Amino acid sequence: MKLRIAVAAALLAIGMAGTEAQTLPEKYKAAGKIVIGTTPNYPPVTFLDPQTNQLTGYDIEIGNAIGERLGVKVEWQSTSFEQMISAVATDRIDLILGGMNDLPARRETLDFVDYMKSGTQFFVQYKRAGEFKDATDLCGKTVGASRRTNFPKDIAAWSEERCVKSGKPPIKILGTEGSADARAQLRQGRIEAGAQGSESLPYLMKLDPDTYTLVGEPFAFVYQGIGVSKDRPELRDAVAGAFKAVIADGTYGKIVDKYGVQPNAVSAMSINGEPSK
Repeated sequence: MKLRIAVAAALLAIGMAGTEAQTLPEKYKAAGKIVIGTTPNYPPVTFLDPQTNQLTGYDIEIGNAIGERLGVKVEWQSTSFEQMISAVATDRIDLILGGMNDLPARRETLDFVDYMKSGTQFFVQYKRAGEFKDATDLCGKTVGASRRTNFPKDIAAWSEERCVKSGKPPIKILGTEGSADARAQLRQGRIEAGAQGSESLPYLMKLDPDTYTLVGEPFAFVYQGIGVSKDRPELRDAVAGAFKAVIADGTYGKIVDKYGVQPNAVSAMSINGEPSK
């Protein structure tokens, strides 16, 4: 019985993959590839393996799996985060898969196939954990976060609600040149705390034990999405179908387990934050 079920599931996955390959626009079939932009500086999402200098991370594995279901090669292109959206708009890349949050403002030019969840998470130096037992202990302190993200706005909203409304001084927000810069400034003692995505910190803490401590729970949850130009609805739908197949055949679950991001996994695909049939 178990063998028959496994065979049926495998055949279903193969059938779904074939269907999605058929729905891929002819332009990409003829090229035999899709070009995906990423910014490999955010482990475990997308980064260069320090041992091999090869692209790795759950974004990379999910993108490669989608390419397999579509029947084309994935060509990865390293692109600065600031250039991602313009690169899609000018056809330098076909998709964005680089830990980009699905935000309403970005939906003016992009559609997002949502594949992961992310929350804003405070953290401090491990040696100062006793000073910051609760997130409200950060009121009046300086917190650094990448200015390229929505983290500064999330922190400001949290500070207004949890600090100012309780009569405490607001958090002082320092916009940094990326999350790595925030961590560097934290280690150097220039800021009291940092904030970045909840999907990344457990991985970093495993790599560098006794370096950071989480403070409070993640907040301001958003989806991470595969960005597609609004001018390419057929490509968006093909990618969405391929991602459904990646979930259905168990590949997505294996990737999630490999990188230890189970709390951030989605149970089903959505587009622009809305469940998709």
